[in-house]
Amino acid sequence: MTEEMPYELVKKNGDFEIRRYPEAILAVVEGFIDDSGFGLLFQYISGENTTRRRIPMTAPVITTEKIPMTAPVISKKEFMAFVLPTSYTKETTPIPLNPTVKIKVQPEREIAVLRFSGRTTDARVAKFQKKIKEILQSQGLQGIGEPILMRYNSPFTPGFLRRNEVGIEINHTK
Repeated sequence: MTEEMPYELVKKNGDFEIRRYPEAILAVVEGFIDDSGFGLLFQYISGENTTRRRIPMTAPVITTEKIPMTAPVISKKEFMAFVLPTSYTKETTPIPLNPTVKIKVQPEREIAVLRFSGRTTDARVAKFQKKIKEILQSQGLQGIGEPILMRYNSPFTPGFLRRNEVGIEINHTK
């Protein structure tokens, strides 16, 4: 079973949730259109790193989408990120051999999330990005940056079985 990025559920209302994510280590590629960065990240976790060891795949795969109204939370370019398993620390994370793959530490943060199933076409993602912004506004919450897309399943999973989420960082509600 694929390890998922851990989080603490702060609030839930149907498919809308507010989650508190702990610090996470990400392998990131920036500036790649569509899913072209996936191969570079997959090579890294397949052993193209200083230890030459395989790193287990985790979920979700986090991306920006090439939709005019979006910008990534982590950078100002399109990006794709793999979350490293929680067993890795800043000190034990293997260094990528490909300089295009960067290791970044994502600090603890709260993210408002809206879950949906199906394929992640530009139109569907834009629809859910708009919806999460409307929900935040109706609840008096302020997003930080723009929404990201989190995909939990392999591209071989039938669309109706896929778990996807749009998320946007919010101010801490502690």
